[in-house]
Amino acid sequence: MAAEPNDATALAEQVRGGGLSALEATDAAIARAEAIEPQIGALASARFELARAEAKALDADAPRKKGALFAGVPFLVKDLAYLKGAPLTFGSRLFRDYRASSTEPVIQTALDAGMIALGKSRTPEFGLIGTTEPLLHGPTRNPWNPDLSAGGSSGGAAAAVAAGMVPFAHASDGGGSIRIPASACGLFGLKTSRGRGLGPRRSAPGGLSVSFCLTRSVRDAAQFLALLDARRVDAATDDDPGPAELGFVAEPINRPLRIALAPNTVLGQGPDPEVADALAAAVKLCQELGHHVEPAAPVFDGAAAVPHFITLWAAIPDMLRKQFPLIRPVACGGRFWDWPRYEEALDPWTRGLAEWFRRQEEEAPGALDRARTFFRAAALTYEQFFDRFDVILSPVARRARLPLGEQAPTVPFETLMERAIDYVGYTPTHNAIGAPAMSAPIGWASDGLPIGLQFAARRHDDRTLLRLAYQLEAAAPWAHRRPPLSA
Repeated sequence: MAAEPNDATALAEQVRGGGLSALEATDAAIARAEAIEPQIGALASARFELARAEAKALDADAPRKKGALFAGVPFLVKDLAYLKGAPLTFGSRLFRDYRASSTEPVIQTALDAGMIALGKSRTPEFGLIGTTEPLLHGPTRNPWNPDLSAGGSSGGAAAAVAAGMVPFAHASDGGGSIRIPASACGLFGLKTSRGRGLGPRRSAPGGLSVSFCLTRSVRDAAQFLALLDARRVDAATDDDPGPAELGFVAEPINRPLRIALAPNTVLGQGPDPEVADALAAAVKLCQELGHHVEPAAPVFDGAAAVPHFITLWAAIPDMLRKQFPLIRPVACGGRFWDWPRYEEALDPWTRGLAEWFRRQEEEAPGALDRARTFFRAAALTYEQFFDRFDVILSPVARRARLPLGEQAPTVPFETLMERAIDYVGYTPTHNAIGAPAMSAPIGWASDGLPIGLQFAARRHDDRTLLRLAYQLEAAAPWAHRRPPLSA
C-alpha cells in the first residue's frame, strides 16, 4: 500500500517510538506555519504556546504517548467547530469575540488520540459557499496558485495541509466542503455517510453536514474514521443504533467494481475541458485496474433538486436570524445589544441567503418540509441505482480553477447564486441524501494544478470507497506532488 512517508500515521509512529518528541513535532509545525501562513492565509487563529504546553504534557506521560494512535500529530480545527477556550468566529464578524466554552466530540476524539491543536483554520462565513473569502479574515490562497481559491468551506484546512503546515486538519462537509477544497488543493477528502462517525455540534436542516478531516494519505482518513465510528457505536442507543461499526479499513479493493460514469451535473451541464480530460484519464485508470465503467447516473429532477437544496442551505442563516436575539449577549459580550441592525455585521451573501429563504416561505409556506420530502424520495432512487453499480464516478467541480474574488461574498447576490450553482453541481446531492463520496487527487492539469475526481457509493458503504482509494493511491501516487507554496 503506497502511503505518504510524512503523513500523520508515520509521524505518530516516530513520536511513539521515541525518534521524535511531541514537542519537536509541534515546534516544527509551528515553524512551518509561521513561514507559510503570510503567503496563504489559512489560519483564523493560533494557539501556539498552548500547543507547546500540551505537547510537553504528552511527552511527560509516557504510557499515554505510547498508546495514542496519533501521538504528537499537529492539526488544525476548522473555525466552525468548538474547541474549549479557543476563538469560534464561524468566519463571521458577528462572532469575532466569541470563544467556545466546550469541545465537541469530533475534536475531543482527535485530542484523545494524541493530536495537538495548533489553532483554527479559516472558513467562509458559516461555511456557506465553496470558496474561503470571509470579510472577517480575508481570502485563503491556493498553495498551487495564490491567485486561485483553495475551495470551501474547509479552504483554510486544505491550504494548510497542502502547503505542509500540518499533515492533518479537521474539516466538515455540508454540500461539498471537504471534497471541493480537496480537489482544489490535491488532497484526499472523504465525505462520510450520514450517521457514520460523529456529527458536528450543529448541522444544517436535513442533516446535511458531516464532520471529518482532510489528509494527504488514505490511511490517515481511514484511521480517524475508525476512531470516530467506534465512539459513535459506544454512544448508540437501542432506538438509534446506526450502521454497524466500520473498523479500520486497511486494504485496497481486490475485486472488479461496477462503476457508473456520470459526467454531468444534476442540471445536465458537462465539465470544462480540463476537468473532462482528467475524468477521461480516471476512467482509463479504473479500466486498467480491472473495473467495468459505463455511462449511467441516478435519475433526479435536477430543476427541482437545486432549489430544494438551496432551501435546506438557506435555512441556516434564517435560523441564525431567528435565534440571534437570544444568543447575541453570549456570542458578542453584549456589545450589539443597542445595535438595531446587527445583520449588517453579516457578509452580504449570508444576508442574501436568509432573505431568499424568507421570500420562499412567504410565497409558499412549508418550503423546508417540501425539500426534505423531495430528498427522502431521491434517496430511495439513489439506493435502487446501486442494485446495478458499486460506485459512481464524476467530477468534483465543473472547473479546475476558481479565481479569488469571482465568488467573494460581496458579489451581487443573484450573480453569486448563479456562479455558485454553476461551480458546485456535483457534490450537494450526496449531502442531501446522506451518501458517502470522496475526492481522490488523481487528475492533474497540464500546468500541474490538481483536479480531484469524485467517487460515490450507496449509503453507509464508506468501506468500498476507502478500499478503492487505497488502490488509486497505489496506482497513481500523489504524495510526492507538492505545490509551489510549500513549507
